[in-house]
Amino acid sequence: MERGRLVAFLAVLAITAGIVGISANDSASLEGFISFLTVFATTVAIFAIFALGLNVQWGYTGIFNFGIVAFFMVGAYTSALVTKEPSSSEFVKYVGGLNLAEGLGPLNLHGLTGFILGALAAAVVSGIVAFLIAIPALRLREDYLAIATIGVAEVLRRIAIEEEGLVNGTRGLTGIPRPLHDLVSPPDYKFIYLAIAVIVLVVIFIAIERGARSPWGRVLKAIREDELATAASGKNIFAFRMQAFVLGAMIMGVGGAVYSANQGSIVPDTFSHFFGTFIIWAMLMVGGSGSNRGAILGAYVVWGFWTLTGLVQPHLPAALEARTSYIRDLLIGLLIVVMLLLRPHGLMGEEKRVSLFAEQESKREAPRRDASAAGPTEE
Repeated sequence: MERGRLVAFLAVLAITAGIVGISANDSASLEGFISFLTVFATTVAIFAIFALGLNVQWGYTGIFNFGIVAFFMVGAYTSALVTKEPSSSEFVKYVGGLNLAEGLGPLNLHGLTGFILGALAAAVVSGIVAFLIAIPALRLREDYLAIATIGVAEVLRRIAIEEEGLVNGTRGLTGIPRPLHDLVSPPDYKFIYLAIAVIVLVVIFIAIERGARSPWGRVLKAIREDELATAASGKNIFAFRMQAFVLGAMIMGVGGAVYSANQGSIVPDTFSHFFGTFIIWAMLMVGGSGSNRGAILGAYVVWGFWTLTGLVQPHLPAALEARTSYIRDLLIGLLIVVMLLLRPHGLMGEEKRVSLFAEQESKREAPRRDASAAGPTEE
């Protein structure tokens, strides 16, 4: 474990040093440097929410969900439709927003209550979609389940692109309310939203940690390790897999809500399979599947690595600069391969918790082991 922590520390140190060094050199002022780091930290917090949702599904239960972008998109659009005002432009044909917080008056707290309502709605709708998908899909195994979730995600993307009456098709949704936006000047709002994103991340992290330490969480891990043995102990495997899949999707929906409020506008092109699914899988694999701390660490390392390669782009020769986008994708792939070869359990790895009963038994056995090691006593 000490070696793993050392490797994780060195990885964070290298990423941080690279980002801080290059961005400080490229920034024209201290204000620009701080602004860049704040936006970077906000993005890491948002992606860490998705990684935590995936950790519930794959890290704890072994559900191979390769359609994360579907719940990302559903959460983002649901939150936007719930919080934004109806469209009043004659050039926009979509139905518009519901603006549920409009009637709250002072209770809206500068848009914060509306944001919470939007996040809750995103979680509920994402959970319903996940439930409907899980009924047929969770009966599949491994690669077949991955193919099914990819297909569902692509179908939902195509609906968002073609549907103009609800989500405005390829034009997307604009004017998404941003909580507490009117309290500070626009240049300073990024600090407010960083605090909001971090608070949401911490709340989700604590909730998942408590769930993982409960009997429910131990059943999920047992299913991941051996479904037959878990079923033989009387557990309903399908029900627990359903619960994990729906809960993970709800967390991803909340991540979509946080993302849409941060951006202020969303379009279908945002929800690509690379940024909506692949890179989140990379974060969990690099950080450590089955570890919530690893999921957050992986989000920092992978997004930091991606950002670092973008910062290096202006300093490359012209021949390489034109191909930077392809090189960055290649480097992310190489990062995953290197991690699988050198540290297949990720930077953190899953924490091995010992029950209180097992710890007490170990203490009782310790004197016996010591006596055995000492050999027979002389009369």
